[in-house]
Amino acid sequence: IFILLLAVIPTYYIYNKFQGDRDVSVNSTSLDVTYHENTGDKITLTKITPVTDSVGLSSKAYTITIKNNLTEPVDYKVRLLDDLDKISEDLCKDNLVSKDVIRVSIKTNKISNKIYTISELEDNVLLEDTMDALEKKNISIRVWVRQDSNIPSGSKMHYHGIIKVEEENK
Repeated sequence: IFILLLAVIPTYYIYNKFQGDRDVSVNSTSLDVTYHENTGDKITLTKITPVTDSVGLSSKAYTITIKNNLTEPVDYKVRLLDDLDKISEDLCKDNLVSKDVIRVSIKTNKISNKIYTISELEDNVLLEDTMDALEKKNISIRVWVRQDSNIPSGSKMHYHGIIKVEEENK
């Protein structure tokens, strides 16, 4: 029993330390939003490889958990915005990939993958939905460059984005 406890307790603490370093939470009075990546709400494409949608759907997912803290429904939007701070910091305004060739998919626990080209999004909205009282949703977002783009693989072009979850005011 002592050896088992000696193995389990440190493993538990190590797991929680790394889990806490990875998760970034943004809370409001009605919604708790947890980004499950080291980068938090940031999306970066730096190694450009144009791929088909089927390959893009198997690429790295940026995962988010949204929880409604209220006992009434809450309307919300998930938007994908340009990360202007990162673009300014990297001085890469001239090396950005066109939004006409960047594909993005969003998947929630109930809805299958929806795939968009960023330039088609109205007001950069990926998802607009209502969350029931005390409901919790897991969302995964994937971003890739379309295969039929004229950007060569390994190009120095890149994309910086931010995933933003906004509560709709009623």
